[in-house]
Amino acid sequence: MEQVYINHLAVLVCAIANLALGALWYSPAMFYKAWKRENNLSDEVLKKANSAKMYGLSFLFSLIISYNMAFFLGDAKTDAVWGAKAGLLTGFGFCALIFSIIALFEQRSRKYILINGGYIIVYFTLIGFLLGVWR
Repeated sequence: MEQVYINHLAVLVCAIANLALGALWYSPAMFYKAWKRENNLSDEVLKKANSAKMYGLSFLFSLIISYNMAFFLGDAKTDAVWGAKAGLLTGFGFCALIFSIIALFEQRSRKYILINGGYIIVYFTLIGFLLGVWR
């Protein structure tokens, strides 16, 4: 069995990157208005959300996702290019597609699928790259 190398600091940064990318992706500068419309959400409903719970669990789940990717990319031959490719393949080939299947059965719009699926693909590509480059 090969030795798996995990850079724990890189994993932590990848988990933080989820929140940072999400803040940008779902900001008014990008997809906030369309995302809100596709989810039938109002500012009032969003203000009532438990932010500590949402961000706390999001960070925890992102940390688990990042460790999972780090294990898959823990091979000594992993570099930035392979990391980004593996992240893209994971984000698109597994995560965004299963998300899309669920969204189709929930009768969600194409725009909803593209906004959220796009975020998933970009995020996984980003963390694959970070884990690959930061050996």
